[in-house]
Amino acid sequence: MTSPSAAARSELASFLRSRRERISPEQVGLPPGRRRRTPGLRREEVAQLAAVGVTWYTWLEQAREIQISAQVADSIARALMLDPNERTHLFLLAGVPDPNPRAQCPGMSDQIREMLAKLEPLPAAVLNSRTDVIAHNRTYARLVDDLDRLPFEDRNIMWLTFTDPAWREGLPDWHETSRQLVAKYRAAMAEHLAEPAWKSLVKRLEQASPEFCELWERHEVQEPENRTKRFLNPRVGLLTFHFTHLWLGPSQGPRLVTYSPADAATRERLDRLYEIAASAPSVMPVPV
Repeated sequence: MTSPSAAARSELASFLRSRRERISPEQVGLPPGRRRRTPGLRREEVAQLAAVGVTWYTWLEQAREIQISAQVADSIARALMLDPNERTHLFLLAGVPDPNPRAQCPGMSDQIREMLAKLEPLPAAVLNSRTDVIAHNRTYARLVDDLDRLPFEDRNIMWLTFTDPAWREGLPDWHETSRQLVAKYRAAMAEHLAEPAWKSLVKRLEQASPEFCELWERHEVQEPENRTKRFLNPRVGLLTFHFTHLWLGPSQGPRLVTYSPADAATRERLDRLYEIAASAPSVMPVPV
């Protein structure tokens, strides 16, 4: 973690003051109080909401040379009710990576969600380079099990592949698929070695799956590629797809993944799967 430059610290201090002054105490559940000399929240109130020391936060707004961790920056962003653009600006000025990989992903835009819906019955989803499923359509949600039943923190392809029995059964080529998945993750992680979210997923998988540990220790690397993939769906049977990556940002960033039937049998079974998916209740809350 590198310290922000003097210019960045000064800009960050001004930015934080401006965001603090626009929020009323009532907006964050605090009493209005008396004799407020400045608009918005006081420094001590922001410190309280972000669970940081008042003196430390005061130094931050004074542009002093202090270290800012990703976790503390995240707490401040939440306390100040920053929108996605403001949040990105905060992390850039602080010089730390955003620990929430979903916070600023193109997959969360309404335009991308509409595109996913229009692609039905083809399964399609937006994944970030950490293999989090950021957004998906109804057919993709039913490819293996029911993705919508899972909490957002578990909607990660690496995690599901190694820990979810339904996904293991639903991937007839599990051994090769899991090996390639780990190799791709290791290659992508080279650009994110210091980021907590990436290290956290590896640690979580190491604790949950000996098979992941064995593959991780091989240090194999592989870049994403368009190829054929098979799913064994419990409702309609074997599905064979050609899948394609469409990048939504820089290489190794978020991507739109689409699955096209590789044979006539898959096309017929996919139509049946779409009927099942379309008739199921829609459960697609937006994470915060």
